[in-house]
Amino acid sequence: MLLKINNLIEGSVVKRPSKMIKTPYVADVIPFNQNEECLAHTAALGCCGLADVGATILMTTMPIPKSKNTKQKCQYRIYFSVFTEKNKEIIVGIHPKLAEDLTENALKTNCLSKLQNIKSFRRETTIFVEGKVDSRFDFSGIDENGIPFIMEVKNVPLADYEDITAKDRKKKCYDNRDVNSKVAYFPDGYRKKSTEPVSPRALKHIQELTLIKKESITRCIMCYVIQGTDVCCFQPSIIDPLYRQAVKEGIEAGVEIFTLVVGWNRDGEAHFVRDDLPITPFV
Repeated sequence: MLLKINNLIEGSVVKRPSKMIKTPYVADVIPFNQNEECLAHTAALGCCGLADVGATILMTTMPIPKSKNTKQKCQYRIYFSVFTEKNKEIIVGIHPKLAEDLTENALKTNCLSKLQNIKSFRRETTIFVEGKVDSRFDFSGIDENGIPFIMEVKNVPLADYEDITAKDRKKKCYDNRDVNSKVAYFPDGYRKKSTEPVSPRALKHIQELTLIKKESITRCIMCYVIQGTDVCCFQPSIIDPLYRQAVKEGIEAGVEIFTLVVGWNRDGEAHFVRDDLPITPFV
């Protein structure tokens, strides 16, 4: 077991953004153990429908603020989306910080097959090289051979039978596909123009890791944490050709790609599944 989230409460999303607080990071929810609407923090926004209107979610109560002058706005924090597909219940971790915690525990327990017995590591390392690199990366450390490494972690909650636009997916029928044959993909989300990157920050990270790898002996690693077990492969999304090309160039330069798959249950337990989910070929 890599991680456990205690005291989960099941509920459903009524509206996002909330009727009372218009930020997209707050939703109106109804916990199934009561009939009254409450406010919940949605760190992953709507997560392409996984935490939007009608979604079933698992959440925890928010801690009471330590300062008496701080007014608590949200009563809950959403961690998981739950849905049933082809008679299989699927629980997906959608809170972005889960990916970092899962990766840290995978490092501590030697679950990452290509990064074991490391001598040291720390979270959140800022690297600045004027005119070249200016980012904060999730992990840095020294591997078992004394070689430094930098690792950036990305949460991958999304998976489907094809990595295509939602509009095109509506025209398809996947009734004959096995529920566990999905492709996990990153990134996806709203953008004003299709020519823009989905996540400029994610694009910057992979480009800077590529540059660091070209100019040093440092191991540069992208770890994609796939928080669902209904998948058979991973790919940088074709929805974002800029990011996809950057990952391709990164791999060619020597950037390592880890695909960490975890499975969650209703008790809030995350179990390691594998760290070598196949990456679809770049064509």
